[in-house]
Amino acid sequence: MQNKGLLVGLLSLAVIAMMTIGMYVNYTNAEVRTRNLAEAQQENLEVVFDATWKIIQQKAGVSSQYAKDFKEIYPELMEGRYGNDRGGALMSWITEHNPEFDTALYQDLMRSIEAERTKFAREQKKLIDIKAQHDNLRETLPSSIFVGGRPEIKIQLVTSAKTDEAFSSGQENDVDLFSNGKN
Repeated sequence: MQNKGLLVGLLSLAVIAMMTIGMYVNYTNAEVRTRNLAEAQQENLEVVFDATWKIIQQKAGVSSQYAKDFKEIYPELMEGRYGNDRGGALMSWITEHNPEFDTALYQDLMRSIEAERTKFAREQKKLIDIKAQHDNLRETLPSSIFVGGRPEIKIQLVTSAKTDEAFSSGQENDVDLFSNGKN
């Protein structure tokens, strides 16, 4: 009878030890996966940021070149149409269709800026969520017993000086959209 109790006690200890080892492996793997996910997302943010600026710069370059080219050819077109060489056709511009500056490139640029910045913000939020997931894993029971001593994930977010200033002061007073950086 005493041997039976000893056997049950040893089996219970073995089961508890196996469960503890299983929990350790599970939480350690979860912490490593989350850390790897955070590192991958941080690298993904760099790729998205790079692509965002390349898209915006290239589209802005196309729009700028279009505006520059239009500015150069428009006076020549008008001079050829309405100059003195046409024998007094000064008022014919009223009935003619003159070349117009097409703003579609600028509208496309504005849409691209908004879409790319929204995409970048969404990717940064994913990184913040991954960090929160890792912090929860490190700081809540029972996982904190096994992985609580692991270092915190450090993330690098990209914001602006305006954002930093607003959050440090607690105020955001510059709401003039067209101040062009003037306070």
